[in-house]
Amino acid sequence: FVLQSLQEHIRYLEGQLAELDSYLIAAMRPYRWAWELLQTIPGIDTQGAAMLLVEIGADMAVFGSSERLASWVGICPGNNESAGKRKSGRIRRGNAWVRRLLCEFAQAAARTRCAFKAKFDSLAIRKGYKKSVVALAHKMLRTVYAMLASGNHYQDKTVDYEALTVARNAPRWIK
Repeated sequence: FVLQSLQEHIRYLEGQLAELDSYLIAAMRPYRWAWELLQTIPGIDTQGAAMLLVEIGADMAVFGSSERLASWVGICPGNNESAGKRKSGRIRRGNAWVRRLLCEFAQAAARTRCAFKAKFDSLAIRKGYKKSVVALAHKMLRTVYAMLASGNHYQDKTVDYEALTVARNAPRWIK
């Protein structure tokens, strides 16, 4: 009886989540261009792009620069240096929701074949896993700012996605 009750509750909660997800996607209609633009970045899916747009918006003129956006989110490291000695590089307080989203995006992007993975791998050797995730999240936020400000989609310098798509679909096209 208890197991059936728990399963019914889980089904109910999954239905509620699906309803909220569909509402979120429907609310993206006015911002469709920005929503689709953010999905071109490796590591950002439909739900993540929608949640990021809800938090930061599509108009980057509000922030003025990527540094101000990073400071508002709280993803930029502090700089406490005196007499050539660095004391603390802790991140600041800011929007915790966006910071968590960006860290999730960074972890997902670190597992893809893109420039973000190369950046993560080079940082992970020196800094460790968690600091590398935060640094990659900061880089992704600057990329998001640049994309939304200019309106251009993400282009990776290390991977030719068009060639990968052709190679993946070539067996289907030959038939």
